[in-house]
Amino acid sequence: MCGISVVVSLDESSKKTKSEINKELDASLDLIKHRGPDSRGIWISEDGRVSLGHCRLAINDLSPEGHQPLPDTDEEIYVVVNGEIYDHDRIREDLKTSHGYKFRGHSDSEVVVALYKIHGLTFLSELRGEFSFCLYDVKNQFFMAARDRYGIKPLFWTQVDGRLLIASETKAFLALGWKPEWDVRSIADAGWNHDQRTLFKGVNKLRPGHYLISTSFGPLESTCYWDLEYPDKNKVEKRTQQEMIEGVRNLLLESVRLRLRADVPVGIYLSGGIDSSVIAGMVAHLVKEQGVKIGSKDAAERICCFSIAFDDSEFDESAISNRTAEWLDVKFVKKLMNEEELAKNFKEATYHIEHHNMDLNFIGKYALSQVTYEHGYRVVLTGEGSDEHFAGYPLYLPDFLREEDKSWPQLTCGQDRNKLYADAEASISNYYTSVGADGSNRLPCKASRQLNNISTPASMAAFQFSAFDPWVKEVYGTCLPLDTISNNIDGRTKVLMQEKWHPLHSAMYSWTKGHLANIFLSCLGDRVEMAHSVEARPPFLDHKLTEYVNNLPPSLKVHYNPETKKFTEKWILREAAKPFITDEIYSRAKHPYSAPVMWPEGGPLHKLFEELLTKENVDQLGFLDWSKVKNYVDDAFLNKNFKSFRQCVIVAQWIVLGQRFGVKRAH
Repeated sequence: MCGISVVVSLDESSKKTKSEINKELDASLDLIKHRGPDSRGIWISEDGRVSLGHCRLAINDLSPEGHQPLPDTDEEIYVVVNGEIYDHDRIREDLKTSHGYKFRGHSDSEVVVALYKIHGLTFLSELRGEFSFCLYDVKNQFFMAARDRYGIKPLFWTQVDGRLLIASETKAFLALGWKPEWDVRSIADAGWNHDQRTLFKGVNKLRPGHYLISTSFGPLESTCYWDLEYPDKNKVEKRTQQEMIEGVRNLLLESVRLRLRADVPVGIYLSGGIDSSVIAGMVAHLVKEQGVKIGSKDAAERICCFSIAFDDSEFDESAISNRTAEWLDVKFVKKLMNEEELAKNFKEATYHIEHHNMDLNFIGKYALSQVTYEHGYRVVLTGEGSDEHFAGYPLYLPDFLREEDKSWPQLTCGQDRNKLYADAEASISNYYTSVGADGSNRLPCKASRQLNNISTPASMAAFQFSAFDPWVKEVYGTCLPLDTISNNIDGRTKVLMQEKWHPLHSAMYSWTKGHLANIFLSCLGDRVEMAHSVEARPPFLDHKLTEYVNNLPPSLKVHYNPETKKFTEKWILREAAKPFITDEIYSRAKHPYSAPVMWPEGGPLHKLFEELLTKENVDQLGFLDWSKVKNYVDDAFLNKNFKSFRQCVIVAQWIVLGQRFGVKRAH
């Protein structure tokens, strides 16, 4: 788990001397040293055109042989890797036995260069885990960068003065000649959230499941090597229900077991929901029943779980997670997030996530990671990705009801389906309105028709900002986020959505390609964890597991009981998890991880937003209308308007980022 900073001079005239490059890269790595405080390395090619920088958080192979950049045995191929490659012992043994490959050390990252050397680009299919990396083949003048299948590990790129810059965080570019500007179009049409763009002009994310290549410093080419797939909705499932439950259970156990491997202690993030609870339960089972080591700790040592507690009881799940910890007989550490803590950490947490978020929940995860680090843990297992693959979000319900599930005809909604669908749509609309979002824009439009009229994209676009300066529309047009969501999905996939996939699966695909990669795995994942040098491992995001789950009938993900006329989300996960969780967790409905939105007048958050949301600060952004923004703070704290509070949070984050990054005023 590390930080990467890379420079490739695509234009030969843009290259600098080795001493200049070394100084630049060292300064760049300084800006992301929180990602890798244990060691640092820089490799520069003889011609000075390719430079690989790396700062390391030592997790596997703590010896000097694990330091990066890593070369192959002939020192012709070099790589810098961020993340973890699981099952690397098996890969290593196969490469030794079948190909006689000689490894330099025992780091999991070394299998990347070895696999490339033997198999070429096809090696990406062999990688299991969360990762991003950059590789340079000196002899063939071949450069590539790649990112894991879900976007768990970040990788950003831009071009400045004939040079390709790639890094784990955009702040690393500040030392490499990059002058940040707002990408107003991306902000207005939510491209930063739903496609490969960011808040900054010309800075892109490498898409999940993609690689970027340049041969002989020629044009850049981005290619997909893996994507989510779902079965034909008309094909009847032949497997038994019990067989599929056991399939999920066994694959999740295997995924958890693989992620316990580390040369440092491993902890668990435990909330009051089923996702983290089943991970904790499976870890306890593996450690206590099978003697599996949890990281560097002996199996006899107690497992340690970490949780967040909010002052507001409506948002606090810590009592439930505490009961789960007691039932599992594990150590439980709780971080209290009151208003003062949220206000104190707001600016620094925003700087680390590098984008806005309409909820303060990211600050809770930021502070929790600090507690984890202070307790001596460098690795934690988390529950991210479960809702996306087991249909855990209530907003999926209308799309589940849009069509009958022909793959599982023994369970049907029958004549009730149309009414159930209408009730579900109304419920989702009312929910978003109640939490300060736009719950009204759910009617079919051109964008939704391209996606077989699913309504999940409307939920994805519910939290939007509207106080833009008039010039934004004059220059960029209407900038509809729904269009951005639709345009982010390629034509081949849209045909599958319209003709082959059940609407529930189409909805899950849309959400996973947007919110999961660009928000949940960012401001609730890697960015807040690595801010404190903590590596998070999400066992639900294992492609062996998700490929199995994706091919299960929709009715086993969202389960309908015709007698009670009630739905159970993540039904098959509940059944698979039953031996490892309490009855309370098994029966509990989904509760989203969110921070409170109602705060007292004159408190720490009120004072913070009054300090930040001034006319001078808002005008400096250049793309907002002060006449619309000026009343947000009073409306949020005096009138208790949820929507205004969320707008305050967003504008305040833009101001913090603009000041910390020195972003040029938009015009």
